[in-house]
Formats: sequence, C-alpha cells, structure tokens
Amino acid sequence: NPQIMGVLNITPDSFSDGGLFFNQKKAYDQAKLMINSGASIVDIGGESTRPGSKVIDEKEEWKRIENIIIKLKKNFSKVNLSLDTRKSQVMRNGIKNGVNIINDVSGLNFDKKSFDLIKSKNIPFVLNHMQGTPETMQNNPKYENVLLDIFDFFEEKIHFCMKKKYKKELIILDPGIGFGKNLNQNLLIMKNIKKLRIKDCGVVLGPSRKSWISKIKNTPTNKRLGGSLASVLYSVSQGVDIVRVHDVFETKQAIEIYKRIECSK
Repeated sequence: NPQIMGVLNITPDSFSDGGLFFNQKKAYDQAKLMINSGASIVDIGGESTRPGSKVIDEKEEWKRIENIIIKLKKNFSKVNLSLDTRKSQVMRNGIKNGVNIINDVSGLNFDKKSFDLIKSKNIPFVLNHMQGTPETMQNNPKYENVLLDIFDFFEEKIHFCMKKKYKKELIILDPGIGFGKNLNQNLLIMKNIKKLRIKDCGVVLGPSRKSWISKIKNTPTNKRLGGSLASVLYSVSQGVDIVRVHDVFETKQAIEIYKRIECSK
C-alpha cells in the first residue's frame, strides 16, 4: 500500500493552506489530525514555493518550524518527518532535531551544500523536478519532451549521487506536478508515471489541490478534493509509493476502498 505524506505548511502564503496553520498550536493540531487520520509521513515546510513566491531568510524559515518538529518528534516518534526546504542550514537544523527525510523542491540545485550534508548524514531525500524557480516556473514552461526531459534529469542526478557513494535506494523521485508544467504536461506525467520509475528509487506524487485541477474544472483551491482524489487513485494504480496530500482522512479512505475493490475475489 502507498504511504500517505501529509502536507503541513507553516507559512502565511502557501497556495492552499497559507496562513491556516501559521499559528503554532494550529500547526501542531493539524499535524496530529493528519497522523491520526493515517499519514505515515508529515512534510513540514516553513517557506512557500507556490508559483510567484520569493525566497525568505533561513533564520525566519527555521523559526517557523523549529518548535513543531521538536514537539512532533517527542510525541509521535514513530512518524517520519519530512522537511520541505531548499536551504542546507535549515536541513542541518532539522536533521539535528530528528527529521527523517529531506524534500528539496529545487532538486538540490538551490544550495550547493545540500547534497554533501545529506550524504554525510545518510538521510533519504526527495529529488524533485522543477523547471526554473518558484518565482518564474509557471511563466510558459516548455520542454522538448516532458517525460524524456524529466527522466534525463533524474538519471543525471542519480548518477551524480552514486558517483559520490550515496545509495540510490535512499532517493525518492518526484516529477514535480505543478512545478514548471502546464496542464497537458502535468496530465502526461501522471498518465505515464510508470515510465519515470528508475529501479530501486521510490516515487512520490503531489497533485493535491493544485491549479491544474481548476484548468479542467474551474474551482477554488478548497474545492479541489475530487480532482485530488482522482489523481491519487490513478497514481496508486500505477504503483506510486507515496502520495503527498492535504486531505489525509479522505485520501486514506479512498485508497482503502480502491484496494478492497482491486483485491476482491
């Protein structure tokens, strides 16, 4: 069964839940709710990477998330914490406080110190594909062939990691739905997600509540549950290992029902 990664953005400006959990108590309560609803991983971010967003200071980013990480590790030691950051110092602080996975949306391109840190700690990381930066990525993204371009990106990064003696099994591939892709490109990626699997690497997909859904059915962010669940279930049918979602309870229920139908005799 795929693992569910719950999204916890402790920011004032994330595209879906910006400001909702900026308060420390609300952030902790939301994480607790996601864990109790079936999330085996909680992905914590202190900097928005929505389209058009700008970089914030690393001290401010860490300040937003520090107490939540410490409290969750103390009270939910068996739950894996993923840290959504592009900055090596924030990664270092997180790892020191028990973070289990690094999720760098820049694909380790933002901070050149990031890989050496991850390797030295032998910690798994999510290798995300993004064209451009969050500030520019949705400005008319273009590819020769979106599937081949992403596959080549993954191959190049994996080869680099292996040359540095980092285990391929610790890499989780994320094709980056919504990170420098238009509607058709996102749909092609999801339809052909099997082709982006590289042996021994896990695959994570994060289509939840993203704007591509509204391009098909015009809806505000908080009305995209149906589109999110449809994309999750299709990706599960294609063998995705981890789904990154905002609506953990509904996703868990949908996957359980889907699996019962699939396995019925």
